[in-house]
Amino acid sequence: MNIYPVILTGGAGSRLWPASREHYPKPLLPLFGDRTLLQETSLRLDGIPTANPLYICNEEHRFLLAEQVQSIGLKPEAIILEPEGRNTAPALTVAALMLEKADPESVMVVMPADHVIPDREQFQTAVNRGVELAMDGYLVTYGVVPAYPETGYGYIRQGKSLGNGAVVDRFVEKPDQATAKKYVDSGDYLWNSGIFTMRVDRWLEEVGQYAPEILRTCREAVRQGRRDQDFCRMQNQAFLECPSDSIDYAVMEKTDGAVVVPLEADWSDLGVWSALWDVSSKDAEGNVTRGDVLMHDVHDSLLLSEGRCLAAVGVRDLIVVETTDAVLVVDRKRSQDVKSIVQQLKEKEREEHRVHSRVYRPWGDYESIDSGTRYQVKRITVKPGASLSLQLHHHRAEHWIIVRGTARVTRDEEVFTLTENQSTYIPLGVKHRLENPGTIPLEIIEVQSGSYLGEDDIVRFEDIYDRCEGN
Repeated sequence: MNIYPVILTGGAGSRLWPASREHYPKPLLPLFGDRTLLQETSLRLDGIPTANPLYICNEEHRFLLAEQVQSIGLKPEAIILEPEGRNTAPALTVAALMLEKADPESVMVVMPADHVIPDREQFQTAVNRGVELAMDGYLVTYGVVPAYPETGYGYIRQGKSLGNGAVVDRFVEKPDQATAKKYVDSGDYLWNSGIFTMRVDRWLEEVGQYAPEILRTCREAVRQGRRDQDFCRMQNQAFLECPSDSIDYAVMEKTDGAVVVPLEADWSDLGVWSALWDVSSKDAEGNVTRGDVLMHDVHDSLLLSEGRCLAAVGVRDLIVVETTDAVLVVDRKRSQDVKSIVQQLKEKEREEHRVHSRVYRPWGDYESIDSGTRYQVKRITVKPGASLSLQLHHHRAEHWIIVRGTARVTRDEEVFTLTENQSTYIPLGVKHRLENPGTIPLEIIEVQSGSYLGEDDIVRFEDIYDRCEGN
């Protein structure tokens, strides 16, 4: 019997804006410690003999995810790419279908990639108990023993005892404060963690019974899909026909095989900035700081700076998050409402909800340093051995200045090399490519000029990263 970690990395984490954004969501961020949340989740089962993990992620994030996993020495069983998010039930179903043929009685431990669980030993103890129940055919979820009456989580009511767990009596939605207090005082309720353990064959049986359309469309998407090294691409149209539903709603609330195992491991889903303050070490005044922060008479606050000096005087219960292109200031008790700002950004069609000023690509990254009418200036970094696509632009020309490293430039039929302090010009409508043949990162300054400077003004002719759009 093999145990496969199945790690779900979907979700933009809008309540953790401006750090978390659609193109660089919270699982990929080091919000708690030096490792990212994804890396911490990937290592959470260290000490339990497991097979290689499966990851489910958005296509946009595939190279970032692969790099982060590789950097901690793990080899994925598969990185499953969703053309569009369909919630957790389809994601788990696709993972199970990937394992069905080779190992149908294997056990999946399903973990969202954005949780913080400091007590790894207690977590592993709970997982081992869940694996035992899963081997007997139960669908296991983990209920966090509540520390206080939280209104931001769903709850699970425990029924009769069953081994190291209990039969799930019912799932309940997020309660109001009074109801949450009743739940906690009763001792019968646990927070719904969103972590699961079940056999592959049992999940497929249950989802086939209670959500047959999810199983049908996912099976077709996998059947028509293709594998590209570690990346597993589903057939787009088949998957887009799949209903969007959670594991809880699709199966767990309907099945009579649901069991809950109590979890006492200082769990947090880190969904809001106040949760980061809750789980972080604090100074004598109750403050959590990171980056270049100066304070005077500040209490019980979270102050994070990415680069600029952040100074605060005479405040209490505040959250301030500084990034290169946005600053968030919010009452610590109102951090749930940050998503309303993200919604406003979307309605105004502003890019700050999607991307940071620094945008990551499989070949490296770029950062916008200045822009105005008909011009934009970027700092571009290309990894050693990497290359941008062979491409052209209909509406802009580009000037490239080499700051560091060596560049191989293709310009129509020309191929030539540039080094530090050298430059070139790419006229509008000319095919071109930028490559780094060296052993150190290539850094250039790119000055764009033209009538339209959007990232969608690009026509690709060759691309080693199998992309269809964007840079």
